[in-house]
Amino acid sequence: MNKILLFAGLLISFLFACKPENKPTAYLTVEGKTMGTYYKVTYQDSLGRDFFKAIDSMLVQINHEISTYEPNSTISLFNKATGGYDLGLDFKGYSLCVANPGECGKVKNYHFFKNLMAARVANQQTQQAFDPTIMPLVNYWGFGYTPHEAVNKVDSLKVDSLVRFVGFEKVVQTDSGGLVVLKKSLPGVQLDFGGTGQGYAIDAVAVFLELHGIKNYLVDIGGESRARGKNPKGDWWTIGINTPRSEAELTDFTRVIKLENKSVSTSGNYRNFHEVNGGKYSHIIDPRTGYPKQSNLLSVSVFAENCLEPDALATGFMVLGLDAAYELASQMKGIEAMFIYSDEKGNLQVKQTAGVAAMLVE
Repeated sequence: MNKILLFAGLLISFLFACKPENKPTAYLTVEGKTMGTYYKVTYQDSLGRDFFKAIDSMLVQINHEISTYEPNSTISLFNKATGGYDLGLDFKGYSLCVANPGECGKVKNYHFFKNLMAARVANQQTQQAFDPTIMPLVNYWGFGYTPHEAVNKVDSLKVDSLVRFVGFEKVVQTDSGGLVVLKKSLPGVQLDFGGTGQGYAIDAVAVFLELHGIKNYLVDIGGESRARGKNPKGDWWTIGINTPRSEAELTDFTRVIKLENKSVSTSGNYRNFHEVNGGKYSHIIDPRTGYPKQSNLLSVSVFAENCLEPDALATGFMVLGLDAAYELASQMKGIEAMFIYSDEKGNLQVKQTAGVAAMLVE
C-alpha cells in the first residue's frame, strides 16, 4: 500500500514538473512604408495572427484616396477638377460604414470623406488656422507634390494670387441624388490632407485591431502613435518627444510620455524646412497670410483618445502660435498639449496644459 502511494506521489510530482508554465502571450510586430514614411504596429495576440497583409492593403487604399503624390488618387482627381466632383459616395453607404467599421473598405471614397469632415471640424476649432485648402501655397513654397525647390525670391503678388484660393468655404458639399458632390467656388482650389492623413490612418489600423479582439497595441506612423493597454513588459506604452533642434538626433528626447490608452501627434518647424541665404522657412504655412509661420514655437505635441484630432490640432496650434494655442488647448475637453518654444536667449522652454504632468515619465 505504501509503495502504491509513493508511486502515485512521484507520478503527480512528475506531471506537475512537466506541465508548461503559463507564459504571457507573445507580441507581434508588422511594419512597412506608407505616406512617405514608416509604419510599425506592435500588438499582443493569443492566436498569433499576422495582420501584415490586411494592414498594408488598408494603408494602400487610404493612400489611394488622400495622397496628393498619387496622380490618380481621389484627392488628386478633385484637385484637377475645375468645378464639381462626384465622390461616388452615397450617404446610405457612409452610414452603414459608421455603424460597422469592418465594412468601410467596400464604401467608395469613405476615407477621403472622413478626412474632409475631420478637417472641417479642425478648421472651426482653430479659427481657420488649420485649413486643408492650403495646397496651392504648400506647392508654391516647395513643400507639396510639385518639385521640392526653395523659393529664393518671394513674389508677393504670386502669394496674394494664391491666397484667394484658400478657405474652406470655397469647397461646397452638395447632395445630388443621394450622392456626395463637392463643388469649388474657384477652379484653382485644392485640398491637402497632410494634416489629417497619418492620424486618420493610425485610427483606422487601431479599429481594425480592436475588431479582431486585440486589446494591447501600439500603432506608430511616422512618429505619431496610438496606444491601448500595456506593452510587452506589462507597463504603459511610452514615447519620446523629440528635442526640436535640426541638429538633434532622432533619439534625443526632451520629455518621455506614458500613453495610458492615449494617442499623440507632434508638429514642428525644425526638420522640414528650406534654408535660403542663411535664413530658414518651414513647411508650416499660415493660410491667413500665405507665408511660412515665423514663431518662437518650435513644436507642439497634442494628446487625445484618438489620433486624428491631435494630428490636425498640432498643425493648427503651430499656426496660431504659443499664447493663442495654449489658451485654446487649455479650454478643449479631452485634449492635452505640450508646447516647446525658444525664449529670448534661444534656450528651449516647455509649456503644457494641466493634464500633461501626470503623463510624464521621470
